[in-house]
Amino acid sequence: MLDFHELYAKYAPEVYRFACWLSGDPAEAEDITSEAFVRAWINLARIRTETLKAYLMTIARNIYLEQLRKRRRQSNLEDGHPDSRPGPEQQAENQAELEAVRKVLGTLPEVDRAAFILRVQHDLPYAEIGRVLQCSEIAAKVKVHRTRKRLLRARMSKEVA
Repeated sequence: MLDFHELYAKYAPEVYRFACWLSGDPAEAEDITSEAFVRAWINLARIRTETLKAYLMTIARNIYLEQLRKRRRQSNLEDGHPDSRPGPEQQAENQAELEAVRKVLGTLPEVDRAAFILRVQHDLPYAEIGRVLQCSEIAAKVKVHRTRKRLLRARMSKEVA
């Protein structure tokens, strides 16, 4: 049996990355991660998925969706201070590529984005992705495939331009 510290040390980085990809905000991802672990620890005896990792990802996604529903009634404030840190050329290119991917992912439905992130970033099998998203394994495969095709099309159109 894992104690809380072992549980957190083992899974927190992956849950954080997943939450960061969903929300696009590191501070919000930290909140989602901490809340997911609190909820998991409180309900540890009632885990219904095959892996603890999938259980934690499900909790994180549900917290994100709750926050998303609450935010629909609020308006966002614009950030007036862009990041002014200069970096090497390669870092700038990598950042531009990452932003392009985030932009494309941001246009996708949340469930497609979550499926893609769970597969690519967290290497979950399609069956587990289906459980997390409450869809079939084949539907999870289709969502990941379609997302990959959209990212490829976006990249190809950028290279052609």
